[in-house]
Amino acid sequence: MGEDKAEVDALLTAAGVATDPLQLSIQGLLVQGGERVILFDTGIGAAEWADGGRLLQSLQAAGVEPEQVTDVFISHLHGDHVGGLVDGDGQPVFANATVRMTAPEWEALQADEGQAALVQAIAPQVETFAPGAQDVVPGVDAVAVDGHTPGHSAYLVQDGDAKLFYLGDSAHHHVISVQRPRWTIQFDGDAPLAEDSREALLDRQADEALPVSSPHFPFPGLGRIERRDDGFVWVPAQ
Repeated sequence: MGEDKAEVDALLTAAGVATDPLQLSIQGLLVQGGERVILFDTGIGAAEWADGGRLLQSLQAAGVEPEQVTDVFISHLHGDHVGGLVDGDGQPVFANATVRMTAPEWEALQADEGQAALVQAIAPQVETFAPGAQDVVPGVDAVAVDGHTPGHSAYLVQDGDAKLFYLGDSAHHHVISVQRPRWTIQFDGDAPLAEDSREALLDRQADEALPVSSPHFPFPGLGRIERRDDGFVWVPAQ
């Protein structure tokens, strides 16, 4: 991030969070509605470095088999969000699902030589949409959050008056990203743009009091963004 470690440590300590090492969760979001079973992001897959391989166990605990998933919404191309799309043999895990992402993100994924095998495996399933598209499927709106990757997308899920906002990688750490939105993680492709987007998004979450789901905040990653002391804080769901 390029920030002074003492300043980062002080922020974390004030929030009651360990300073070393920093820990980020990696988790997807499952939404069931009508005839659709929708998964938002797929985690790291079976990668040992991230203690991966638990997504299918979690789905089965929720009573869902991979073949029942109808739609997989991808926030962006990074491996900790698309890795679970294929199994250890490189075959699609969610064979009956439509894999949905923005057109710029699919283009960037196709250009990533390191993801060539994944691209080939999932290509027949992929359907793209324009950044910020509404009703990609009934009840799911895309929300463009620029700066992280070429077509990074958050998602607003709605059912009547009930709403849930899926952050994707708009924010990574539940303290640092929220309380210091202009401190940039090294994975943001365009740091100044990502900072502007993050700050604007947190402002929206606080104003609208939207329930939030974050793939990288502490499990289960559900809560709200609230204003406090001229800034923002993460308040986990109870």
